Amino acid sequence: MSQDDIEASKAPLIEHLIELRSRLVKALIAIAIAFVACFVVADIIFNILLVPYEQAVGEVADLELIYTAPQEYFFTQMKLALFGALFLAFPVIAVQIYMFVAPGLYRHERRAFLPYLVATPILFAIGTALVYFVVMPLAMTFFLSLEQQGDGVATIKLVARVSEYLGLIMTLIFAFGLVFQLPVALTLLARAGLATADGLAGKRKYAILLTFVAAAVLTPPDPVSQIGLAIPTLLLYEISIYSVRLVERKRADEEAKREAGEAV
Repeated sequence: MSQDDIEASKAPLIEHLIELRSRLVKALIAIAIAFVACFVVADIIFNILLVPYEQAVGEVADLELIYTAPQEYFFTQMKLALFGALFLAFPVIAVQIYMFVAPGLYRHERRAFLPYLVATPILFAIGTALVYFVVMPLAMTFFLSLEQQGDGVATIKLVARVSEYLGLIMTLIFAFGLVFQLPVALTLLARAGLATADGLAGKRKYAILLTFVAAAVLTPPDPVSQIGLAIPTLLLYEISIYSVRLVERKRADEEAKREAGEAV
């Protein structure tokens, strides 16, 4: 490559870096605005996240949470605001990613990319709903069942800290939201030619093992959370195999049409 070619290549690189900076700034502004909005109503959001705990307890009047350091609840609200900001700002972040990547894609590639961009937050929301309405109430019921009442023995009662409860439910939401992206990830790998339906089906036994290992790592050490994550993950794996098979059929049909057109 000549010196002129090197100098000519600098301009597109600088333009890409400027474009990337612009997209990042817009995404960060969206996160900052959402953070402020969520921090203002952080107590309301926290009370909403307490609903699974309330369902497990049965009586809201019997529910009590504590914080053991002066700054603990403040930092809990900060974490909650950041959590809500990332969730609310995701559409803006996704659009900025698409706007940065789209100019380098062909028209048919942009059309193929859009459904995955839409499916990502939908699948994350489904995972969040599963945590909120099913897994978390069951997990809190399990934890509360370990309490010990008086009657000649020491009373052992769960009095949760606000930071630990928020950490628990956020961990579960992110774990389930991440796992629910499995069909998107595997289908994209199939489009790139890096995964096949037969290959995924042949590795099913390894997938089952890795699923339970991941569930043990990503969730608290209780059977309810781990099984609650493992079973949907295995179902999503089977859905992914079906989705990859559809991609392969579509690719085969397109190749057959192309070959038929060339033959004519």
